[in-house]
Amino acid sequence: MVGGLGAGRSPGGPSAQSWGSGPRVARDSGAMAEARQAAGFPSSLSPDGADVLLSAPVLRDICLSGLRSWQRHLSRFWNDFLTGVFPASPLSWLFLFGAIQLAWFLQLDPSLGLMEKIKESLPDCGGQHHRLRGLLAAALFASCLWGALVFTLHVALRLLLSYHGWILESPRAMSSATKTWLALVRIFSGRHPGLFSYQRSLPRQPVPSVQDTVRKYLESVRPVLCDEDFRGLCGLAQDFLRLQAALLQWHLRLKSWWASNYVSDWWEEFVYLRSRNSLMVNSNYYMMDFLYVTPTPLQAARAGNAVHALLLYRHRLNRQEILPTLLMGMRPLCSAQYEKIFNTTRIPGIQKDHIHHLSDSRHVAVLHRGRFFRVGTHSQGGLLPPRALEQQFQRILDDPSPASPQEEHLAALTAAPRDVWAQARGALKTQAEATLEAVEGAAFFVSLDCEPAGLSKETPAASLDAYAHALLAGRGHDRWLDKSFTLIVFSNGKLGLSVEHSWADCPISGHMWEFTLATECFQLGYAADGHCKGDPDPMLPPPQRLHWDLPEKIHRSISLALSGARTLSGNMDCHVFPFSHFGKSFIKHCHLSSDSFIQVALQLAHFRDRGQFCLTYESAMTRLFLEGRTETVRSCTREACSFVRAMEDKEKTVSQCRALFRLAVDKHQTLLKAAISGQGVDRHLFALYIVSQFLGLQSPFLAQVHSEQWQLATSQIPVQQLHLFDVHNFPDYVSSGGGFAPADDNGYGVSYIFMGDDLITFHISSKKSSTKTDSHRLGQHIEEALLDVASLFQKGQRSLACGFRGRSEDDSGTGCGPPPGLHSGSPAAATPTGC
Repeated sequence: MVGGLGAGRSPGGPSAQSWGSGPRVARDSGAMAEARQAAGFPSSLSPDGADVLLSAPVLRDICLSGLRSWQRHLSRFWNDFLTGVFPASPLSWLFLFGAIQLAWFLQLDPSLGLMEKIKESLPDCGGQHHRLRGLLAAALFASCLWGALVFTLHVALRLLLSYHGWILESPRAMSSATKTWLALVRIFSGRHPGLFSYQRSLPRQPVPSVQDTVRKYLESVRPVLCDEDFRGLCGLAQDFLRLQAALLQWHLRLKSWWASNYVSDWWEEFVYLRSRNSLMVNSNYYMMDFLYVTPTPLQAARAGNAVHALLLYRHRLNRQEILPTLLMGMRPLCSAQYEKIFNTTRIPGIQKDHIHHLSDSRHVAVLHRGRFFRVGTHSQGGLLPPRALEQQFQRILDDPSPASPQEEHLAALTAAPRDVWAQARGALKTQAEATLEAVEGAAFFVSLDCEPAGLSKETPAASLDAYAHALLAGRGHDRWLDKSFTLIVFSNGKLGLSVEHSWADCPISGHMWEFTLATECFQLGYAADGHCKGDPDPMLPPPQRLHWDLPEKIHRSISLALSGARTLSGNMDCHVFPFSHFGKSFIKHCHLSSDSFIQVALQLAHFRDRGQFCLTYESAMTRLFLEGRTETVRSCTREACSFVRAMEDKEKTVSQCRALFRLAVDKHQTLLKAAISGQGVDRHLFALYIVSQFLGLQSPFLAQVHSEQWQLATSQIPVQQLHLFDVHNFPDYVSSGGGFAPADDNGYGVSYIFMGDDLITFHISSKKSSTKTDSHRLGQHIEEALLDVASLFQKGQRSLACGFRGRSEDDSGTGCGPPPGLHSGSPAAATPTGC
């Protein structure tokens, strides 16, 4: 239920001014690429424009192109129609029409005279058409009745999906109301839904009570404020409730009645698109390949299979063959974010960006050693097979031609502040429009890196850290950050994904990435020599080299962008470590929520790292509602702080600490359930702040809320398609998740993923410029904190972690047995813990 990576992170990085006064614009000779293509075109046309030898292939190609185009249009129209009438189906209309005809044959009139009136209103074409008019009248009546039934089903299902009592209940102790609700949802949900089938039936996100929101907010900040500051904040809150809250709340309720979602469009615009900071580390996150294995060491082969698998996913997406995500097997989540996975680019603007999405794209843009290529993904027969794509990528790798001056570092402009890049892009669009459109109009971006990456047996810790850094920031000029995502293929065949955040959240790209890894490895597979299966196509034309021929006047803009990007990249401190002492199975045996377990343990680790508590951001999804995105779970609670203090107090017994830990977990679960059911704090306060800015109202309380810094930003990466991976028979084929940058210059970004039963992988980031943070130091504290918490639930394992030496054990233990791989002789147990 936890949402996307780093959602809601405060943009950081250098200001636009630090990158210079702006790009120097000049003429670009990018049209030379078009001239070269024209020069290579066959010149055998006769003076009258006809060529007998070419006419038959041309006509055949035109015919096939038209048929494919119409087939796509008809397929999309049919899928949209099925989505619009779901949970009904066209067969239900046919059944209704047949029932009306049968009743008419038995001299019964189910329409109570309406069909006769419809028939009378139809034009009279003679007596011989009397029966046809009757059939047409019956069809019109059946269609109207069927439309009314479909509308009724939509309303009924929307009302059913608005019930959230099930979230607050344990599956083992469901109330009668929830059981009745489940039965009704089964009845009204229909069969064989497509990806977007439930969109018309999803409820809108509710606007919480402003009094409840302010109360919850004050409760959340109490642990991190001194008494004097808290009293001052309470005074500001009371003034806000008395003077401004009612007016701002009224505008929000008005928007909630009119718009699909009262907060999501503002969240996308003001948090992402209006940010002028660099996308690098501020609005991107990464996802890793398999942790322990690489299916093939051949870079071109891995790229061929991965690109083919991604395009297969897009094909299924276009045909709506991807099943919607259902909680409890029946509660659908919103699928709106899937629409912009492919063919999408974030276009920079002077004041705000906009997201440009194409209905289709039949090529990918590729970057290798500073050179750009256009690789077609389809032939006359459809999608290119993996071996043909491998052939194209190998041609790029073997191409000895160098990058033209400054072209090698051109992509650094996408890492510049957005207004700087917008000005430079204006020059590019004027002088090299076709080349720019080839890159921005691609299905996605592919970067063929020249360096290896991934887990190394010689230096496992350092290699994983370098792998994460390469995916998050790269070298500053080897990613086109504007694209919805960049597929990164390293020289040793390792994969990775860099995702731009504005268009969607992590569960969407994560769903695609799971399908890609499973498909390219287990279904497409590789030949014994490491190549993609199949044979090369000698008739396949080579990839098209994209020529920018950049003018000298734009060189300064590129140099400034590259300098700023390298500064951002060099400032990132990334640390990745797999925690294998125990995992989800042990936590479940303790009858605890796995996510809450980690969140409370993170509070203990962070306190030991910094010696103080801080506001903690955990991203949770709100996709129970139409166009929902994320909400914040404020994990630093009074209950969590009480537990941490008890753990640091040697006078507290194990049973006391265990009881406080369960209270902290229960509190976190309460906050998480409130967040996903639309009763969170932060999105409501954010929307109230936006309304106050529109109305020109100054609210010291909302200004205080808006200025908060999240020194600990966290997120769990959800695993959504476990059926694609056999973690028991193939335990090495597990993804190591992904990560994001910290939200605050003096803070941490922490993400984690549960893979299998006994492995948790953590991704930690911070900034080297901060003297208060150290990613490796926090990683050590997280490991020790997890071991200390686990020892609370062990029988007879008092000295399992050194943090418990000297602590009294007042009972024999009421937890579960020792987790797999956890023993007192482990290296972590020999390390003293402390604040």
